[in-house]
Amino acid sequence: MTLPHYRRYLAIGIILTLAGVLIFAQMIHIQTSAKAEIVTDYGETWSYVPMTIFPERGKIFDRQGNLLVGNQKLYEIGINLVDVDDPETIARVLESVVGLNYEDTLEKVKTKASADAAYVVLTDFIPASQAGQILDLMDTYSDMAKDPKYANQPAPNLDGVLLTPHLQRSYPEGSLASNILGFYTLQISQTSTTADRHEIRVGNGYYGVEQNYNDLLAGNPIDIRAPVNPNLVDEIPDLPPGSDLVLTIDREIQSSMETVLDKHVKSSGAESGTLIVLNPETGEVLAMANSPRLDPSHYWDQDKKFLSSVNYNRAVSSTYEPGSIFKVITMASALDAGVVTPDTIFRDTGVWEVGGYTIYNWDGNAWGDQTMVGCMQHSLNVCLSWVASQLGPKAFYEYLNRFGIGHTTGIDLANEATFPLRTPEDGVWSDVDLATHSFGQGLAVTPIQLASAISAVANDGVIMAPHVLKSMVSNGRQYNTTPQVLSNPISAETAHTLTDMLAISLESESSDALVEGYRVAGKTGTAEIPTEYGYSLGVTNASFVGWGPVDDPKFLVYVWLEKPSASIWGSVIAAPVFRDAVKELVVLMNIPPDDVRANLVK
Repeated sequence: MTLPHYRRYLAIGIILTLAGVLIFAQMIHIQTSAKAEIVTDYGETWSYVPMTIFPERGKIFDRQGNLLVGNQKLYEIGINLVDVDDPETIARVLESVVGLNYEDTLEKVKTKASADAAYVVLTDFIPASQAGQILDLMDTYSDMAKDPKYANQPAPNLDGVLLTPHLQRSYPEGSLASNILGFYTLQISQTSTTADRHEIRVGNGYYGVEQNYNDLLAGNPIDIRAPVNPNLVDEIPDLPPGSDLVLTIDREIQSSMETVLDKHVKSSGAESGTLIVLNPETGEVLAMANSPRLDPSHYWDQDKKFLSSVNYNRAVSSTYEPGSIFKVITMASALDAGVVTPDTIFRDTGVWEVGGYTIYNWDGNAWGDQTMVGCMQHSLNVCLSWVASQLGPKAFYEYLNRFGIGHTTGIDLANEATFPLRTPEDGVWSDVDLATHSFGQGLAVTPIQLASAISAVANDGVIMAPHVLKSMVSNGRQYNTTPQVLSNPISAETAHTLTDMLAISLESESSDALVEGYRVAGKTGTAEIPTEYGYSLGVTNASFVGWGPVDDPKFLVYVWLEKPSASIWGSVIAAPVFRDAVKELVVLMNIPPDDVRANLVK
């Protein structure tokens, strides 16, 4: 081989070797570059995406098994951009079926798929009926593609359209018991990139049962890698749903009480109303009505309906000065302590001097000699101030503590409020507080707190813990709640004595609270409303608490009407609400009249 030929081959060999090294280096560069990672992720992400799967939220029923809260299937409509073949048809169909703007949809559908844009959400919360129309069109277009006349031209198609089902909370009864149920807000957090299409459908329970029992209702979510291919959707595991809850609420009683309350709120011109029905023997809440109410399906209207979050369920979240219905607690304490009897005589002069202040009766009059029955019947502030003085501060506040005043009841509803009670141990307490507290002024309670306290008088001196959960159903098994004793502030004898006193009081004054055929006990309340400048004039809170039948109480009804304009007096405004409520209750609870029950016992 001549030297020129040798040099030529050597040069070619060097060139080929260098080329090979460069090719090898480029291969390594490609495989290790950021772009290569995107391509790899692109392929992997198109197969599977990370996703949090949430179980179906538990349902809520009333005590009779009527569905109060359930779930409805809705659909998200999205586009798998890499599969789109006929964007015009997709835009046209979605405009006609679900009302999406044609131009906007077309622009989104024509987006080129990339590592940063592979899946686009077009709309969500589409009802099953509309989703069904789209699926029918998919089948129709698929059949058209097989028609010979489309052999030379493409048939219209919806390739790339994905319908993803999910559940949304439903409230089939509208606003019924909404203050008890609360609501659930579904929030969707997602990205639409191929590298990380991570979707979370999670919400929160707010107020009432939805918030208080949120963890039980929600169940246990899991994280998975979900297939993008809809044909592989069966690979997504089925999760056991959250626990179903059965409430103590009776749908028919709740509905009836809301109707009664709405009627009287309107006729009295009150700003709001609250009505509670308790079973004093068990603490079960049979109904808890508020007016106004919110349809939980439109929870975003909350701010329009209520001035404050405490107004969502005033029965547990709003405190107010109750006025004369609090005299039930004062008299029960005094009777139990033995400092008075029903026949104890008090000479009412119309004034009571204490701590440099003068206490007057509601009408400013002096009523002369009165038994304790007369003091309750005429609702005499002066008399009850004297009764509290006979107890003395130590015993009086010990009884209030036993009745739960100043403490939450622990009811299983979210956002229960309480108001601190001034006592002699506080630096701000004074002698006049003993007098004003005796007739429900200068202290504040929630309706459920005072209803629970007074239930002791209707239940042989025992307060049962108020509650709304009757049972829980989880994994096919039912777990019933057991009624719990909250406290035993007075004796059964005291409870029976005071019940009879209050029944006589209503009968003696021919109260508007009386119900023909049934003997009931109860007390009215008219309370001035405190402001930063003192107590308001001509504006009150009207209340009534009552129970029956007195020989064997099966219900306790608590009524509060806020700022009625037709009259300021609880005897005029709140007592008739009790009467109308009881007329409904005795029918719905199947309680025969007193004389019928007496004959049945014989």
